[in-house]
Amino acid sequence: MNKDRLPADAVLAANRISPYIRQTPLEHSPFFSEQTGANVWLKLENLQITGSFKLRGAFNKLLSMTADERSRGAVTASSGNHGAAVAYAMARLKMKGVVFVPEQTSSAKVDAIKRAGADVRFFGTDGLDTEIHAMEYAAEHGMHYLSPYNDADVIAGQGSCGVEIARQTTKLDALFVAVGGGGLISGTAGFLRSAFPGLQVIGCQPAASSVMAESVRRGEILELPSSPTLSDGTAGGIEAGAITFELCQEFVSDFVLVSEEQIAAAMRDFIDAHHMLLEGAAGVALAGLRKKTREIRGKNVIVIICGANISRETLRKII
Repeated sequence: MNKDRLPADAVLAANRISPYIRQTPLEHSPFFSEQTGANVWLKLENLQITGSFKLRGAFNKLLSMTADERSRGAVTASSGNHGAAVAYAMARLKMKGVVFVPEQTSSAKVDAIKRAGADVRFFGTDGLDTEIHAMEYAAEHGMHYLSPYNDADVIAGQGSCGVEIARQTTKLDALFVAVGGGGLISGTAGFLRSAFPGLQVIGCQPAASSVMAESVRRGEILELPSSPTLSDGTAGGIEAGAITFELCQEFVSDFVLVSEEQIAAAMRDFIDAHHMLLEGAAGVALAGLRKKTREIRGKNVIVIICGANISRETLRKII
């Protein structure tokens, strides 16, 4: 992927998908501003149509495909949010498709995919295993595989979130984003670092599943085990040769790892202060913000609240 084209591609994606998605609010957070001493704003992707930023990349990819490609249908793999987004987008564009999910995927996310009308199938216990199986299935059945992150059109679609942010603010010093495969942080940071020179981009991961952070630190994509985490949306391995790896090397200033207790505490505080739901991955970004309090004091900061799709069982655990 040509990283120099990413800002322009993100703008094209924003224009392409605008009839299909919701422009989400950028909301000031008095609570987290007071806690950190920074001027904290929250990009509320938890209010996106399918409850997650993933709808941006899904629509941009499907709308970038030819009519013949769309007619053959699509296959994807997802821990939930990408699957729900692809299912919704395929329904809007009258496409057929299959969504593979890991066996431990939350019931709330599986139900969301089914409600969108997709054929949901379970495979594997690690997101990477599920992705490999989905790719093989797509090849065998002559269908198009949609990667959750390892695709230039998907990354540009996620970058439309950055385009919106740039239209909603004129001051930005630091950006906090939860990282799994790296599509959201690659797209948004790739655009916003062109709009705000000197921007600090902080990638946030649970300590229980920190594959991207460790891979960037070592300079190569690693195969590492992941433990159970509240942030199921970022858990699992990274596909070999993923283009997001080099983009994270280029655009991410630093990574911060957070514990399950820190994630849960951040989620509770957000629910109390903002009276909205969020999922574990969004809690990771807020917990990461708290760990960087000394560095961000007095600065203008945005945290992307990447999703709201949390099961009742998980919600009960954290409250």
